Amino acid sequence: MNRCILEDRTPSLFLLQYKRPELIVENLVLIPHFVFSASILQKRKPLSPTAQRAGWVGCNFLLDRLPPDGQVHIINKGKVAPVATVREAYAKLRPLENLTIDKRGWTLDVLNVVRSLNKKDFTLTDVYAHANELGKLHPKNAHIPDKIRQQLQVLRDLKLLEFLSPGLYRLR
Repeated sequence: MNRCILEDRTPSLFLLQYKRPELIVENLVLIPHFVFSASILQKRKPLSPTAQRAGWVGCNFLLDRLPPDGQVHIINKGKVAPVATVREAYAKLRPLENLTIDKRGWTLDVLNVVRSLNKKDFTLTDVYAHANELGKLHPKNAHIPDKIRQQLQVLRDLKLLEFLSPGLYRLR
């Protein structure tokens, strides 16, 4: 899966949750192929030597590392979203597809940090407080604060947030 992400060959996923025994759809969420980054993968233990595919290594998707923006809710708590709302949510994400894989991963990780702040208006200092977390996700980068500033500019250009004044931003 990591190779698929790096080669931009990740499939889009539809996550379906239903109520049993009625088999009523509760939630249906689209995760577009272009919102996957290596930082959401968790390597699993290799299969045992006696398994049919011995040594094969799978992965888990850590969906809590996806920003809420990266999930398009089609059905939420049993209610079908209007078609226009679904299309608008997808269109808002679509510009991410044009970013390179390396940049996309950073952009999504910084967006996830911004969303975790649970504030509409936030400061650069608020995001810098998560530099260690971002450093663990991207251990090859030695210039985390610079990268954070760069990715906030990318998010601004994607119209996911706006620049209010030096060091002050607002989520859209």
